[in-house]
Amino acid sequence: MRRAEVTRTTSETNISAGINLDGSGEARLDYPIGFMKHMLNTFAKHGLFDLDVKARGDLEVDQHHLVEDTGIALGRCFAQALGDKRGIARCGFCLYPMDETLARAAVDISGRSFLVFEAGLSGAPLVSLSGAAENAETGFFQTDTVEDFWRGFVSTAGFTLHLDILRGRGDHHKIEALFKAAARALRRACEIDRRGVDIIPSTKGVIA
Repeated sequence: MRRAEVTRTTSETNISAGINLDGSGEARLDYPIGFMKHMLNTFAKHGLFDLDVKARGDLEVDQHHLVEDTGIALGRCFAQALGDKRGIARCGFCLYPMDETLARAAVDISGRSFLVFEAGLSGAPLVSLSGAAENAETGFFQTDTVEDFWRGFVSTAGFTLHLDILRGRGDHHKIEALFKAAARALRRACEIDRRGVDIIPSTKGVIA
């Protein structure tokens, strides 16, 4: 089973994350930002990754540190769980329609960290009225941190990832469609290629 567990502790955040790449989409999440918790659950379901995340951070400052560091921890989980990448498909892509929104994700497990992020987000926060009434720190979501999450993810995963919104209206659907597309692209890239089960899919003989 391709599994990994990592812990990232800094003066700003404390995150423990675990993944099973060959799971069934189960997510155990102890996460203080409601919208991001929803995205992590969506990511697990559409990628069929079993995900376990517990996170705390300096939300009194803003959400950037916690969201970015979550991406860093999750990317490190992928890198460790994939090992030497022997037998994987390596590349994956997905066009994901979500009502008026169409998202595109393409990934290469290349050993090279690179992100293209063209989502056309407004930058305005998403507000949960019930959450805002209870806790001003977690009742909204800073949409500009989505790019921070994926940039942190590729930095430790060693993946090349292109994420684009081809059309769309609201930020909620744009972000959610991107997470679904990315999960399905990653699922395809991480799957074992039965024709190359003992092969590292690179002319270099190594992916690092």
